[in-house]
Amino acid sequence: MAYYYGLDIGGTKIELAVFNEKLEKLHSERVPTPQTSYEDWLSSVETLVRGADQKFDTQGTVGLGIPGFVNASTGLAEIANIKVAHGKPILTDLSARLGREVRAENDANCFALSEAWDESNQQFSTVLGLIIGTGFGGGLVFDGKVHSGSIGMAGEVGHTQLNYHALKLLGWDKAPIYKCGCGNEACLDTYMSGRGFELLYNDLVSENGEKVDAKTIISRFYAGDEKTVKFVEMHIELMAICIGNLVTILDPDMIVFGGGLSNFDHIYDALPKALPKYLLRNAKVPTFRKAIHGDSGGVRGAAALFLK
Repeated sequence: MAYYYGLDIGGTKIELAVFNEKLEKLHSERVPTPQTSYEDWLSSVETLVRGADQKFDTQGTVGLGIPGFVNASTGLAEIANIKVAHGKPILTDLSARLGREVRAENDANCFALSEAWDESNQQFSTVLGLIIGTGFGGGLVFDGKVHSGSIGMAGEVGHTQLNYHALKLLGWDKAPIYKCGCGNEACLDTYMSGRGFELLYNDLVSENGEKVDAKTIISRFYAGDEKTVKFVEMHIELMAICIGNLVTILDPDMIVFGGGLSNFDHIYDALPKALPKYLLRNAKVPTFRKAIHGDSGGVRGAAALFLK
């Protein structure tokens, strides 16, 4: 029996999970992410992997999901929020320590891969995974394999910018233009994410400086609050404009949503209806689904990097 190890490498914790070839989880373990030295970080990953080897009396495959990417042309990790490993040759060093190939992908790619490999989704050959949580990220899966591009940056949909239709919708004279953490302005990350949903509501709808979270906005929407209903309709339109561009470029069979805002069920009814006017006439509206595997998507997708 083959064993597949997936590691979700976060800024505060590292989780390892062990899966069989059907991607059924057999074991998992978490440790805090070392903050002081690269050596400690390598040792933590090695200890988790060696522990799984011992438990299952095997040498499992090792896949990493990281909040960034390993630059294919330099071999160095681009993971700014894990300072001890940023700019380091993590795959070379871990492969040498563990005596086997180690693969890594962006955590949004791992999320998309996990969902694409679910039994109920395997009929879809082109899958676009979109995370609408704290940020707006994307992952592309073609025929069961991640498409990460020439250096590993493919799928960074959050750092494309608002277009003419989006700015027109938001109102030329009142559209809030947000500065993005990447250094640019008007990136989709600050409009399409759950955080962007809140920012826009608080800037366009809230009165007297009130700060409202996404949960409250959604409650007000379902309660029929007129201003909130109008805002949600506008935000769905904004999603249709921005995701319409992605559909035109990629023509995916399925789009799967993860992240906090993916739990807003109204999206799955309203967005497919809003989308056609932003597509080419003969384009097909893809199937939209909510993520099945939730928080397990990172480790599960990392393990799936070795599936064929």
